[in-house]
Amino acid sequence: MGLRINDNIEISDWELVESFVRASGPGGQNVNKVSTAVELRFEAARSPALTGPVKARLKRIAGRKWTGDGAVVIFVQDTRSQARNRELARERLAEMIRAALVAPKRRVKTRVSQNQKRKRVEAKKKRGEVKALRGKV
Repeated sequence: MGLRINDNIEISDWELVESFVRASGPGGQNVNKVSTAVELRFEAARSPALTGPVKARLKRIAGRKWTGDGAVVIFVQDTRSQARNRELARERLAEMIRAALVAPKRRVKTRVSQNQKRKRVEAKKKRGEVKALRGKV
């Protein structure tokens, strides 16, 4: 019952730890009785399913959700249903990993051509001449 990311990557159950806690906020007696909020913990640093660069990008994407020991912690308390919160947490983790799988395009340095530089200077000179004509005679 692992978490399927794409055709090649599947997160196994031992890497995911789910704990259920009581949700905060409105909800009356139901909030006090039922543990509907889900805390999903994914041991990303120890995961054999992810490569090094993917782990590095995931760490940057996760931000504050990344813990000191290399785990991603996702806390969901959006709905009153424990099952739905669990699904949402798994979906958010999968989306985060999918975003980390996409390698950013390498930036190619470009230079401004000599002709463009010359045109820019000429335009500035022309504009300066127009402004100079506005002065006192």
